[in-house]
Amino acid sequence: MIKNIALSTLLLISTFVFAQNTAMSGAEAKAFVTKVSSETKEIKTLQADFTQTKKMDFLDKSIVTYGKMSLKTPNILSWKYTKPYQYSIVFKDNKIFINDQGKKSSVDAKSKTFEKINKLIVGSSNGQMFNDPEFSVTYLKNANFNVAKFTPKSAQLLKYIKQIELSFPKGQSTVSQVNMTEASGDTTNIVFKNTKINAPIAASEFSL
Repeated sequence: MIKNIALSTLLLISTFVFAQNTAMSGAEAKAFVTKVSSETKEIKTLQADFTQTKKMDFLDKSIVTYGKMSLKTPNILSWKYTKPYQYSIVFKDNKIFINDQGKKSSVDAKSKTFEKINKLIVGSSNGQMFNDPEFSVTYLKNANFNVAKFTPKSAQLLKYIKQIELSFPKGQSTVSQVNMTEASGDTTNIVFKNTKINAPIAASEFSL
């Protein structure tokens, strides 16, 4: 359960994109990265509601869950599922804090796969994700979105993640959709809405 939640959080910031992606030119990719990196440096907090749809080979129906994501730079992240069950996970102080419907626990995240995932999520709010040495990045575009596709370089991370696509609406610098394919072939789609940038966040959002 922890692995699935952690993988699903890749996350950061609306509907499925069926349009055909084409590769950006070198100049387009450079301009896109420069714009996102520059504008996201001003982000101190980020909040959004999300809908997550997970497709698994052994299930006929997709699993749809709802919740709220809160992020505070430089590296505090809260991911709270509210429907159809309650499950919260907070990345803070190199630890993962979990509240599974009242049952609380923590996991040391330092130097583990979870730490790399957390780093990528936080990097999506400050533009540093494009410089993460753990991933190679391909830049694509379609009629509605600019897309950054991340492929893990390490064999350790490839055991869990095949690729991650972050979609940015044209003209915007925050992620509105995440599409992830796990090594097993299972897929996760996360759509963000009601995004708030630099709005105050209560300390309680990052506590369990």
